[in-house]
Amino acid sequence: MWLLYAFGSAFFAGVTAILAKCGIRKTDSTVATAVRTIVVLLFSWGIVWTVGSAGQITRISGQTFVFLILSGAATGASWLCYFRALQLGDVNKVVPVDKSSTVLTILLALIFLHEGINVPKAAAAAMIAAGIYLMIEKKDKWMGANGDRGTGSGGNSRKGWMLYAAGSAVFASLTAILGKIGIAGVESNLGTAIRTCVVLVMAWGMVLATVKQQEVRRIDRKELLFICLSGIATGASWLCYYRALQEGPASVVAPVDKLSVLVTVVFSYLVFGEKLSRKALAGLVLLTAGTVAMAVL
Repeated sequence: MWLLYAFGSAFFAGVTAILAKCGIRKTDSTVATAVRTIVVLLFSWGIVWTVGSAGQITRISGQTFVFLILSGAATGASWLCYFRALQLGDVNKVVPVDKSSTVLTILLALIFLHEGINVPKAAAAAMIAAGIYLMIEKKDKWMGANGDRGTGSGGNSRKGWMLYAAGSAVFASLTAILGKIGIAGVESNLGTAIRTCVVLVMAWGMVLATVKQQEVRRIDRKELLFICLSGIATGASWLCYYRALQEGPASVVAPVDKLSVLVTVVFSYLVFGEKLSRKALAGLVLLTAGTVAMAVL
């Protein structure tokens, strides 16, 4: 059953990237992240009250709370990096870099969670890493911060999305490990809701720190709709992901979750007209094959 939850997480995460990209064409990514978090918070706590697990909060140990908070902080940092990268670069470029967190998660799970890895799984991880490398288009056109394509003088913007995407990957891998530890003995929906509270505080803290709170009122209505829809998709992805983490090994759940890149590639073509090169397509095949192998081995 946990494998089905992992696939559900992948689907909703893929949809999230597309909806979020539609919502940050004019809206500042930090502001959009903060608004999205409100939607995710309402969604996640609504599920908690529906399943009746809110009463369990008093039985959560202090250590578990610490790891849930740390996991939420890592998620917040990952979000801020990820949606900034989406605003600066093409979806088909940002997502593969973000998904490189898969390999790091496998290594961290081996070190900290003592999840064993055999030769077939190591080979599958290598396929995933090779696929991600092939999907990263280093010499393609870059997209500037204002959404326009450029050629030369905006080189810093091109590097910017890569750095933000890499930061998103690092924090995402930490999220998986800390989340795995934090939801031990806690109902997964409740754990997700608690983590979301931390993300909310962090996201709005960034808005206040950068003095962007006035921009909330200037969000285009259409973009606000997409931001809210992306928040609902994120909430659904999170609920599936942490339920899968609670029942299955992090070294397998994380790679399956990264199959969201398939959903993203399809929708980015349909919505934005972004196409993969032959090299990137070969990378996608390797990434998918390695992920499927990781799930079944």
